[in-house]
Amino acid sequence: MRAAVIGLGAMGMGAALNLLKAPGIEVAGCDPRNAACDEFAAAGGSAVTRAADLPAGTEAALILVVNAKQVEAAVFGPDGCAAKLAPGAVLIVSATMAPEEVRALAAEAEARGLHYLDAPVSGGAAGSRAGALTVMASGSATAFEKAQPVLDVTAKKVWNLGAEPGLGMTMKVVHQLLAGVHIAAAAEAMALGIKAGVDARTLYDIVTTAAGNSWMFENRMPHVLDHDETPRSAVDIFVKDLSLVGDLARSVAFPAQLATQAHQLFIAARAMGHGGVDDAFVIRAYQALSGITLPGEE
Repeated sequence: MRAAVIGLGAMGMGAALNLLKAPGIEVAGCDPRNAACDEFAAAGGSAVTRAADLPAGTEAALILVVNAKQVEAAVFGPDGCAAKLAPGAVLIVSATMAPEEVRALAAEAEARGLHYLDAPVSGGAAGSRAGALTVMASGSATAFEKAQPVLDVTAKKVWNLGAEPGLGMTMKVVHQLLAGVHIAAAAEAMALGIKAGVDARTLYDIVTTAAGNSWMFENRMPHVLDHDETPRSAVDIFVKDLSLVGDLARSVAFPAQLATQAHQLFIAARAMGHGGVDDAFVIRAYQALSGITLPGEE
């Protein structure tokens, strides 16, 4: 199979590196950033900065960019890969967007004789590097079949949510409600503990062995403890994703109150200039309100 990974960021790079090692798959990478292309090339792959320059006859394109606008540009835009795809190729689209945007992109793909798998993922950069992503997918049986060789290498679990594009994304938006609220709650608990005089590392050690622990607390709070703002997933991502949660909730007349509060916290951190840092540093909003000193800032 000839495959491509479009978007060599925190998630896409891991997927591309795993595909590079997979027998029977020729993979090319694509990212507008030269540094990302160079990193993939250093691992033995080939990468281009424009999707239009991907190899002709590409049979599967795994797209791990930020939003629908970037997907549309990467596939159907002037610098997109549509002309380089083999007839009947599959688009495996993992960008987080609104379900109605999925349906519009899927309709465009169908009109061009392409298959579309609505395939949002969870697992973070570590899960991607381990080939252990969770995929919440929807699409035709043919789309699933054509995508299977790529999914076998990049995912530990693939959920088939049905044939209709948009079902996968609806599930991802609901999932992001939990992810965003859990990160915000983790930051609030850490900030409160620091304000009340609890040693931050002791707080972390106790919570991660007790009932109040969450995957997000355990995964994100070490970034705060290490004062490491490197964005595995940025504050801005949850400004976007929790906005999608609000849109979905309003569309079905559902009062998503916790998600709304978490969204405001991420917006506050962004307004303070922290939108591009790791999402654990939504704790900066609590720092501004409470005057706490974070680890590494003593």
